[in-house]
Amino acid sequence: MEEERKLNFLEEIIEDDLKSGRVKSILTRFPPEPNGYLHLGHAKSLCINFGLAMKYGGKTNLRYDDTNPVKEDTEYVDAIKEDIQWLGFQWDKELYASDYFDQLYIWAEQLIERGLAYVDDQSQEEISKGRGTVETPGTPSPWRDRSPEENLRLFREMRDGKYADGAKVLRAKIDMAHPNMFFRDPILYRIKHASHHRTGDKWCIYPMYDYTHGQCDSIEHITHSICTLEFDVHRPLYDWFIQTLGIFPSHQYEFARLNLTYTLMSKRKLLELVQKGLVSGWDDPRMPTLCGVRRRGYTAEALKMFCDKIGVSKRDQMMDIQLLEWCVRQDLNARSNRYMVVQDPLKLTITNWPAGQVEWFDCPLNPAEPEGASRKVPFTGELWIERADFMEDAPKKFFRLRPGGEVRLKYTYIIQCDEVVKDAEGNIVELKCSYDPASKPGAGEWRSVKGTIHWVSRPHAKELELRNYDRLFTLADMGAVPEGHDYKEYLNPDSLVVARGLAEPALLDDASGIAVQFERTAYYIKDKDSSAEHPVFNRTASLKDSYKPE
Repeated sequence: MEEERKLNFLEEIIEDDLKSGRVKSILTRFPPEPNGYLHLGHAKSLCINFGLAMKYGGKTNLRYDDTNPVKEDTEYVDAIKEDIQWLGFQWDKELYASDYFDQLYIWAEQLIERGLAYVDDQSQEEISKGRGTVETPGTPSPWRDRSPEENLRLFREMRDGKYADGAKVLRAKIDMAHPNMFFRDPILYRIKHASHHRTGDKWCIYPMYDYTHGQCDSIEHITHSICTLEFDVHRPLYDWFIQTLGIFPSHQYEFARLNLTYTLMSKRKLLELVQKGLVSGWDDPRMPTLCGVRRRGYTAEALKMFCDKIGVSKRDQMMDIQLLEWCVRQDLNARSNRYMVVQDPLKLTITNWPAGQVEWFDCPLNPAEPEGASRKVPFTGELWIERADFMEDAPKKFFRLRPGGEVRLKYTYIIQCDEVVKDAEGNIVELKCSYDPASKPGAGEWRSVKGTIHWVSRPHAKELELRNYDRLFTLADMGAVPEGHDYKEYLNPDSLVVARGLAEPALLDDASGIAVQFERTAYYIKDKDSSAEHPVFNRTASLKDSYKPE
């Protein structure tokens, strides 16, 4: 009997909360900022937030953290929803921080009236300098002791558009000597004269993340606000605002973010790659965005398997991208259809095959389901095979085709190489072979040979463009770029190699919607750039790898 999986620390917290009666039902939230596309790190957060709610009969809200109109766009809003649904999750309510701008403003005025917030005329540089360091206390702003009445007037003038961007901010009045730097009079509002994607020009002041996040959780009665570990130092301030305002006590919990070898998951840097044309777009199959890995052929099931295997912890660690690729292969191996495609073709002619004859073989789409669906594959006396499947001066343990040697052509007959044809420069251009009619599977007497190779009928071959993708970066830890170097120096020049393939005709009729296996080589998926005249396939993952997960 399989051993029961141990609860992770978040599951332990939730079970204790339910058992003690602190909460009656679970409500989590996923709060992306709509300033870019979701990436693999977000997939982990999605699996945790939605997965915990589903496990304990709760719900999850989708709430956009849309407090910076300069960087946000409805393009990202729509893309985020598409990615979440592709992963197989459905939110309970679609909400926005901007839904609460009026309430957040009311609370800000209440803090001002209680002497807990003030308008500061200092520049951003002066404010940063005045905060001091971890070892030294900060310096109070010269505007810190304005009266509540004056602060209220100035804050309303900020709201009404009287001041330019950067002229003033609203700060909480807490403790300029606090050991937690976030408590040293954090900024609550800044001026931004910019149209918002939902509220238009109603506002020219916008709340900061630390002021917005906890209160939005509280308004929605989020029971478990789950975020990544870098926000643990923000949690005391999150609690301070909720306690000071006397509102619903949402609470924040942190888990280790996803760090993946050879991968960059900074939205700012990913945006730069897009803007500078170093990739073809947010959905470039080399990108770690969900739309990028989806275009590459990764499945939602593989990503969920990966997130389940890496688990939930409180300690940051670097995960090997080979584990993700292993999960992709595991999922596709069980489900993908198989087809034969030759990528480095060598002409092979069967000299004793009846001229013009075409024999159609009924071949399984997936060997795991021999009685399942099949495809028809044409066999003729004119074939393409992989050049690597023939060796003129072959070593003893080479079990593919050699002069005078035999192999089985997959699904069909055994052939023998009788003659090697070369051009004037000595290059091999054709193999002349003979086939054994009695070796047809299911007919006559079965005869076994050690080698089996794939092939494609030359008259029926369909030409493909193959985009062979590899890792985007050459540095394993992209979070440790050496000082004085730019991350773009580590872009892999061979991350995309375009090649040609010759495929059996059934491939172009595949409507499975997932990556297929090119037998003996790799998994590929049809790209959105494909047309009937010019099929394009992206390499999803190699067929085999020495990697084995622990």
